[in-house]
Amino acid sequence: MNNHLIHEKSRYLQQHAHNPVDWYPWGEAALNKAKIEGKPIFLSIGYSACHWCHVMAHESFEDEATASILNTHFVSIKVDREERPDLDRIYMNAVQAMTGSGGWPMSAFIAPDGTPFYGGTYFPKEPRHNMPAFSQLLLAIADAWQNRREELLQNAGQLVAALRRQSDFDDIGDAEIDPATVEQAYRTLSGRFDAQHGGWGGAPKFPQPMVLEFLLRYHHTTAASKALEMITRTLDTMARGGLYDQLGGGFHRYSVDAHWLVPHFEKMLYDSAQLARVYLHAWQVTDTPLFRAIVEETLGYVVREMKSPEDGFYATQDADTEGEEGKFFIWTPGEVRKVLGGPATRFLGLYGITDAGNFEGKNILTFNGTTEEREAITGARRLLFEARERRVRPGRDEKVLTSWNGLMLAAFAEAARVLGREDYLAVAQRNADFLLRELRNADGHLWHVWNAGEVKGAGLLEDYAYLIEGLLTLYQADFDPRWYRAAKALADVMLEHFSAEVGLYDTSDDAESLVLRPREVQDNAVPSGNAMAATALLKLARLSGESHYDEVARRSLVSMQALMGQHPLAFGQWLVALDSALAVPVEVAVIGELEAENTRAMLTAAQKGYRPHRLIAAGTRDVPPLLAHRKKVGDKATAYVCRGQTCHPPVVDSEELFL
Repeated sequence: MNNHLIHEKSRYLQQHAHNPVDWYPWGEAALNKAKIEGKPIFLSIGYSACHWCHVMAHESFEDEATASILNTHFVSIKVDREERPDLDRIYMNAVQAMTGSGGWPMSAFIAPDGTPFYGGTYFPKEPRHNMPAFSQLLLAIADAWQNRREELLQNAGQLVAALRRQSDFDDIGDAEIDPATVEQAYRTLSGRFDAQHGGWGGAPKFPQPMVLEFLLRYHHTTAASKALEMITRTLDTMARGGLYDQLGGGFHRYSVDAHWLVPHFEKMLYDSAQLARVYLHAWQVTDTPLFRAIVEETLGYVVREMKSPEDGFYATQDADTEGEEGKFFIWTPGEVRKVLGGPATRFLGLYGITDAGNFEGKNILTFNGTTEEREAITGARRLLFEARERRVRPGRDEKVLTSWNGLMLAAFAEAARVLGREDYLAVAQRNADFLLRELRNADGHLWHVWNAGEVKGAGLLEDYAYLIEGLLTLYQADFDPRWYRAAKALADVMLEHFSAEVGLYDTSDDAESLVLRPREVQDNAVPSGNAMAATALLKLARLSGESHYDEVARRSLVSMQALMGQHPLAFGQWLVALDSALAVPVEVAVIGELEAENTRAMLTAAQKGYRPHRLIAAGTRDVPPLLAHRKKVGDKATAYVCRGQTCHPPVVDSEELFL
């Protein structure tokens, strides 16, 4: 039994291609069918690594009776949220507005023109926990559509109008960015910090990489000890907890408790990308060996398990194995002893492994020892990792997303520069080549998805913004001007096709027309496309000398200031961009042949330490323009340093270069 998903490439859609539900992918065929037959649409949005998506699929979408109701009364559309984040944002915002909460699987009921009129998330097969049975809900909505359609559509129209207003940017007038916003955000974060366990909020607890990046910058500027305490406490407890894969490296999605013990076990590329970069910066500031180990283990995991032969990075790994959540990652004392033999007792103690267990009678590994003890049992961890590799592995979603690859490109490029890892640099360069070759068309526009050699979906704002950031970060690692040129070309396409009166839309002006043109301003698990665009455009303005990039970024920042200050946990990337806009910039132009010994010495001196407001260009050409009109002095590599509007005399001795 096949439905209309059978020819889709998406792993998530393929998982539903044999359901008795007559699923359609999003597209004209399904929308026209709904219009012609006068039926409402049941829109189900999820992703392949989503545990509860699989639960609802097994309970309801594989059930013949439930499928019969759906097939009789609805046109059913299944969407992979990672392929269509634009649809996901529109309808998730609608569900949240209607119910006060959201999540996946998302279940939305929409009119044939795409207007949402009811929604929720997971619905059980049988009534429980004050939720109706899914079949009961379907029959009730079918009845309302037949008998109260005008009322449903009137309310739905009001909802869409409210969502459209919600995505508008504030009228900024002649306002300017204000340092007081940074201080307000910092006070809010400090007041809400969980001093015992690190992080913010209770269960479920999410890593907050963008907020941590803001705090690192705040500490750099102010030397506030409390900021550094929040950073190190959070990063240390996450690294020791079940959120981190203690054997294989990389991070799970979030913790279901407040103390980072029990994760939702799926692994998302964007988490490892953002957290690797935060730990890298924290290591630069603190020289904490554990933080560097987390960076290298996480990037090692990505190379080993998430890199395609073509040099793209895969999207996700599942939470479930053989129908059980977390089965691949958990241990009993007996299993550990079988692998380690005599040394097992020490390992059991350091990783809190008991007969009682901490997760359904087994153990999620958590580390409670010292850095020296962790290093001493490296061999034991390796043996357990090798034993784990013989287990049935979690499934992997092998689509390559331009946006998430941009985040990981930045992580590898910066780690290559900071840690002196040529292997990381090679990974970053090959990934950038792949993205520009396979996911950019002849007109310079991006695709959103690459899957098994096929591209799909017009590029979204996040694709452009994240990839621009990744390319500029790679330029700072190897100073190859082609990365700068590619970033600038993408920025020009982005501004031409995504611009609004203030800020940018999530979709291009030539993209599919939806019930509204989405514009997500809040950060979620990944940065807001607008926030990352502002971050990248500020850098590009300094490298290029073209002020319009700076103006677009600053207008966006001014419009978001009130929200940043009041709700910093939802606007972390905006705060990073605001910090960049407020800081006194340090720009270094190193003139010299990149392979020359004295040029390398000058670059080593210029790149030392955590300096988030420093930007470096190097080479002998005028690309980027930051290098223009500057020459070597006495045939030696020469550094030109400018702070703000003040430029200093050129330096030819790397030991005299002070930033």
